[in-house]
Amino acid sequence: MRTAQIFWKNQLPSLSELKELQDINPQIVMAFGPVERIHNQDFSALTRAAFPQAVVVGCTTAGEISKKGVSDNGLVLSAVHFDKVKVKAAKVHCKTMQDSRAAGEELGRQLAGSDLKLSFVLSPGTNMNGTELVNGLKLGLGPDCIITGGLAGDGGAFAKTYTFLNGVADDRQVVAIGFYGDSVRVGCGSMGGWKPFGPARQVTRIDGNVLYELDGERALDVYKRYLGPYASGLPAAGLRFPFAILNDNEDQTGLIRTILGVDEQSGSLTFAGDIPLGGLVRLMHAEPDGLIAGALGAAELSLKTHADPNGFGILVSCVGRKIVMGDDIEDEIDVVKKALGKNSVLAGFYSYGEICPFTGFTECKLHNQTMTITWLSEAA
Repeated sequence: MRTAQIFWKNQLPSLSELKELQDINPQIVMAFGPVERIHNQDFSALTRAAFPQAVVVGCTTAGEISKKGVSDNGLVLSAVHFDKVKVKAAKVHCKTMQDSRAAGEELGRQLAGSDLKLSFVLSPGTNMNGTELVNGLKLGLGPDCIITGGLAGDGGAFAKTYTFLNGVADDRQVVAIGFYGDSVRVGCGSMGGWKPFGPARQVTRIDGNVLYELDGERALDVYKRYLGPYASGLPAAGLRFPFAILNDNEDQTGLIRTILGVDEQSGSLTFAGDIPLGGLVRLMHAEPDGLIAGALGAAELSLKTHADPNGFGILVSCVGRKIVMGDDIEDEIDVVKKALGKNSVLAGFYSYGEICPFTGFTECKLHNQTMTITWLSEAA
């Protein structure tokens, strides 16, 4: 496996500047950047001309991750050449949030194969039920395929996000890359580092990913009471205070859910994924040290299956972590880089949701507020 990466700030590269990527004859080129770069006809034309034989896949972001660290409004292109691994792209148009499961199932059917080892998925980050998308993917792909990926961002605006595949950027397009063959080496890990506060609350009325009541009271009223002065900054302020879905033991935290929107009239909160009716939830908060420890934990989990120091790491971290950490955001990338090895190449983005097995290689879930790592290499 060979990799190459180029980063640009505030501009599109010229065709000649892509030579470093072209020289490795990549099967895949991953592109992460802001809306004005990814949703751009000049960018589409450039990638078609530069990589006519490769799969060019990517999405818009709430921040880019590269070997240079974290950037805003930059463009990261990462090329990967495999000697033995086969790759295949798929896409599906998801018209409404209610179509999320069907879209995932169709995408899975397009990629399914007996030698499929990994499906890396990129989804719009708004007007999408990430939980149902993942549930559909699992139905279409079957139980043996590892699923990772994330939901696109748009700089924290939560207005319109885009995925990109082979020259086409679309705000309703879900895309995925399948990796096939016995030479694929995959590790993955996902961890948060958030801490709970306040009492557990029971979900007494919910419709999919729209929460209406907690303990019989309007969910938005309960939430505002806990946020205090931060409530005036909703929905963006919700990134600082996600909900944790509690396991049967109320002291054990399960999945974390981020708020994507609020409705003052109905008193509801819209999340990136589902929360179970009758389940218990608790508010969360974080300090930078805890989030950095979570990023390191995700890296260590991803190395459990294979610790190849020359691998390719795809990092998907939540925009909420970026907001909380502020100027310390580089620290979570630094600890991942050190754990994966100085020769590793890192690419990725800050997202509106992360897709990864919950721990190790258990069932895939939609996560929020985590650092999620897909660690790829190729057997000799």
